[in-house]
Amino acid sequence: MQFFARQPFEDMGFAKTDTHRETRQGVSEVVFCQGKEDEYLAKIYEKLLAENGEVLGTRASEHQYEVVKKAIPQIQYDEVSRILKYEKPDKERIGTIAVVTAGTADIKVAEEAAQTAEFLGAKVNRIYDVGVSGIHRLLAHVEQLNEANCIIAIAGMEGALASVVAGLVKNPVIAVPTSVGYGASFEGLSALLTMINSCANGITVVNIDNGYGAAYSAVQINRLAEKND
Repeated sequence: MQFFARQPFEDMGFAKTDTHRETRQGVSEVVFCQGKEDEYLAKIYEKLLAENGEVLGTRASEHQYEVVKKAIPQIQYDEVSRILKYEKPDKERIGTIAVVTAGTADIKVAEEAAQTAEFLGAKVNRIYDVGVSGIHRLLAHVEQLNEANCIIAIAGMEGALASVVAGLVKNPVIAVPTSVGYGASFEGLSALLTMINSCANGITVVNIDNGYGAAYSAVQINRLAEKND
């Protein structure tokens, strides 16, 4: 406990930014933007950018982008993924993570995952709209799936994609249920339960719409795979 007590953090009054996180975990603190007050968000971004030379935030709105842009003119916003970031130029990326979606309605979650993984230093292969209603589309990409160190399988509706993918490859599969679907999908609960109850081996499941969480775990797997190689 004494070790952690001596490690640095920045007490800003309304937030305590973890300036030691990259040393401990290999990744600096990431901002969850949703619900944060405008003034607080801008100051947190300024602090993390000054500390790390780059900054990543998820679940940002266009309004929040405009707020942060006043403080950091070079900040970048993607309205599909809702990623709000400034990234070091010419970043080296290693390995490969495949990000796979069942449908185009899942792409916003997929892009949160893909862009997070890229920010954290991984190469990403996007394979979109290959759901089980046209499984031949997925089978056309089996070679690419097997070449990846880790696969993120993203699906709403009944969430069957993750089971099919895991049954085709030897690589770890991280399943992301999405809130896409009609009433009985219960805003992603149906897909979540399908993925948790999958009989295919090698599946790990994250929370509904949690592209960021899937990407973080996939990056850790990707780094270990490249280190072992």
